[in-house]
Amino acid sequence: MSQIIISIGREFGSGGRAIAEKLAEKFDIPLYDRHLITEIAEKTGMTEAEVEKYNEAPKMKIISRRVNGYSNSIEDNIAEMQFDILDKKAQSGESFVVIGRCSETKLKKYPALISLFILGDMDKKIERVMKIYELDEEEATKFIAKKDKKRKRYHNYHCQGKWGDSRLYDLSVNSSKLGIDKTADMLESYIRARIEAE
Repeated sequence: MSQIIISIGREFGSGGRAIAEKLAEKFDIPLYDRHLITEIAEKTGMTEAEVEKYNEAPKMKIISRRVNGYSNSIEDNIAEMQFDILDKKAQSGESFVVIGRCSETKLKKYPALISLFILGDMDKKIERVMKIYELDEEEATKFIAKKDKKRKRYHNYHCQGKWGDSRLYDLSVNSSKLGIDKTADMLESYIRARIEAE
């Protein structure tokens, strides 16, 4: 099989992570998400908890400065390290699935990239978040809004295109319509068709 890079952007509660896991299994390739945090912790000497704190977070503008291309913002530096790790993996010819990390934009130069965005109906997302995180409906609704706001700010800070804009992705799909398993099956068919079309 030739190189494939599957980038998964997702709304919180849409099941994007579960779909990414299923696609990694179907194609027998690694999934990069929290693994990047471990790699950065090892390289910097920070703990995983410290890296997680700044992961996919926009920088604090008041105290952050950029001089000659270098930033004093931990958030910026961790983001750049993640982009660099992914770029090196792509450049090496490795196939993988990556969740978030602006990968649909940062890896766009690679012909092997297939970028997907997973969204969902709000009622289904609330239901899923309530179940997974043991929250009531109001808490789940607020949690979804908070998480998506953070993702949007992070993405839009590091990329020109807007988070969730369908024009940034090869395919955007509402996982609420078919459910997680059938959505993953449909995306597998799409990816295999793309591979065959090359």
